[in-house]
Amino acid sequence: MANKLWVESNGDGTWQAHSDTGATLKIGHGPGMFNPGDLLKVALAACGGMSSQDAVSRTLGQQPGTRIDVTGDYDETNDRYNSFAETVTLDGSRASTPMDEKAAQKFAERVNRHIAKDCTVAHTFRQATPVDITIKVTSTKETKEEKSE
Repeated sequence: MANKLWVESNGDGTWQAHSDTGATLKIGHGPGMFNPGDLLKVALAACGGMSSQDAVSRTLGQQPGTRIDVTGDYDETNDRYNSFAETVTLDGSRASTPMDEKAAQKFAERVNRHIAKDCTVAHTFRQATPVDITIKVTSTKETKEEKSE
């Protein structure tokens, strides 16, 4: 079952994202904040990392050493991203057995297969994904009644 997620306005142009597991994240266009487009790219990169984590850790161990850079081709006219590109950088010097070019290529292919198989975010982006939006306007009376229950 997916976590329940929601965002609430902070009243200053920023938003606070919440999950029912207790996670929070401030979203906006100011310094030190991710904007919604950034979060799309972060989700894609994190999904690739998490999808390939087992394959990477079997070869490189559990220490840090993987970096995923992601860019998006933003179409300002249509206010959307037309494509994304990821670069996965793996520190092969940490491998328990030294890697030659052939071993490095096989490792890269294995990591790519894991991402292609298990990255839900990439799977979602690769298809037309409908977005249904429902607007609910509550009256002051309803809001007060809901809070007293």
